[in-house]
Amino acid sequence: MRFMVIVKATAETEAGVMPSEELLAAMARYNEELIKAGVLLDGAGLQPTSKGARVRFSGDKRTVIDGPFAESKELVAGYWLFQVKSKEEAIEWVKRAPNPHSEDSEIEIRQLFELEDFGDSAAVKHHRNLEQRYPGRQ
Repeated sequence: MRFMVIVKATAETEAGVMPSEELLAAMARYNEELIKAGVLLDGAGLQPTSKGARVRFSGDKRTVIDGPFAESKELVAGYWLFQVKSKEEAIEWVKRAPNPHSEDSEIEIRQLFELEDFGDSAAVKHHRNLEQRYPGRQ
């Protein structure tokens, strides 16, 4: 099972405050544990939304909205992508993570859909063929 582990943004991350050397070192140790256990597929911190954009869809119309965006508690500051056996295992790994911020923070855990979740169809077969060409996938 794959899980997206979402580090929620804070006012500090949205202001572009960089993590301390101590936090960077703690995260490196944690990521090393994840790698050694074969859990970590990917992970990164994200730049503040002031450097981002959103594309709003309304029928065939597309509208680009430049950041920053309000409500930092609803925004994403970083992520990990885990490969584990269960949601419980993902939770246990996240509980071992260093606090990603110098203040109270929250990490969300969401399971990814796998193609097997959709049954069998021509569109699913097409996706399965495309998946073989995704960078980093075997």
